[in-house]
Amino acid sequence: MINKVTLIGNLGGDPEVRHLENGAMVARFSLATNESYKDKDGNWQNLTEWHNVVVWRELAERAEKQLKKGTMVYVEGKISYRKYTGQDGQERNLTDIVANTFRTLERKEGGASTENRFPSAEPAGMRAGNSPVTMPSTEGTVTVAEGDDLPF
Repeated sequence: MINKVTLIGNLGGDPEVRHLENGAMVARFSLATNESYKDKDGNWQNLTEWHNVVVWRELAERAEKQLKKGTMVYVEGKISYRKYTGQDGQERNLTDIVANTFRTLERKEGGASTENRFPSAEPAGMRAGNSPVTMPSTEGTVTVAEGDDLPF
């Protein structure tokens, strides 16, 4: 069985970092992903989804140092569901993405541009040409040509 999530989005705020009693460090941040589609009238619509991301230990330290509100980031991890009882006595459900890796996608001072290395937020039909899009991966580079079916 597989529980794997890959997200590319922008941070909604600076990571919130805590140190637990056992010395472990945990950081939480919200990540916005955007999707564009045509509605029934043929007009382009934008849909933003918000994800709660959690990173632990060394990743939490990196997040505290590297991530700031608005930063574009690539995140890999798994979906985690939790239940808790609020102060009002109501039971609540929470969905988190527990990241096992992340990478900032912002250009660094004096570094090479990330332009055309990552997919744009525009829908495929609005991009010029039909060139392949290269995505970052911890297992090498994956190239997906426009219109190709995914392998799952």
